[in-house]
Amino acid sequence: MSDGLILETRGVSLSFGAVVAAQDVSVAVRSGEAVGIIGANGAGKTTFVNIVTGYLKPDSGRIFYGGEDITPLSPRDITRRGIRRSFQIPQLFLDLLARENLLIAIAIAEEPSPSPWRPLDTASRRAEADAVSSRMGLEPYRDREVRVLPQGVRKLIDIAMSLTGRPRLLLLDEPTSGISADEKFEIMDRVMNALKETAVTVLFVEHDMEIVERYARRVIAFFDGRVIADGPTAQVLSAADVRRYVVGTEIYRRAGAVGEANAVG
Repeated sequence: MSDGLILETRGVSLSFGAVVAAQDVSVAVRSGEAVGIIGANGAGKTTFVNIVTGYLKPDSGRIFYGGEDITPLSPRDITRRGIRRSFQIPQLFLDLLARENLLIAIAIAEEPSPSPWRPLDTASRRAEADAVSSRMGLEPYRDREVRVLPQGVRKLIDIAMSLTGRPRLLLLDEPTSGISADEKFEIMDRVMNALKETAVTVLFVEHDMEIVERYARRVIAFFDGRVIADGPTAQVLSAADVRRYVVGTEIYRRAGAVGEANAVG
């Protein structure tokens, strides 16, 4: 892998008619980083995630994963190479058990088009599902239908599904959205602790600056489809454009104190 880079985008741009969703986005992420992606609604955060994971194709620019150009690949092929994602709204089978959702994710990771004639619940798959459940603290919910579980647990199941198949790069789309303020740190602690055990590189889209400050070591800030700041968390949150277009002055006062304490910015 060139210079330890796991992900690199070079001059990525995408428009939908007159709407510019991504404009000359060039970022490089090293293995093992924990990167927060911030920006107001419509700034280009989820577009960036969708481009990296193959759900959208750029009008120009290239995406490299471990030095390989993955720009033309389908989402399924990208997934099989070790890039996984979770969704802002958990994509789950509500009528199935939590364990069964994990088994489906594992089967898809093993074979892009699982045969309906092969058993889903095999010993090896169950062992992997239970191991992921254990890392995420989901043991009490494994044999319950997803539809009866609270939103925070559904989020954890969705993220656990993205961890199946031993990914190297994980993109989380607003992992704490829809979760109460009392639960958000507990949920993120579980997620980040599980990721440390697997040495996965993680990029997470987040609106909650408390979450960003606590869990991101680096932040990429988007505005109007462009990257307006990229660097250490305190430095980015203190940057003038980020204060103006993303976090606002109230959050800046808190972020500024962090920056002063760390002699950054």
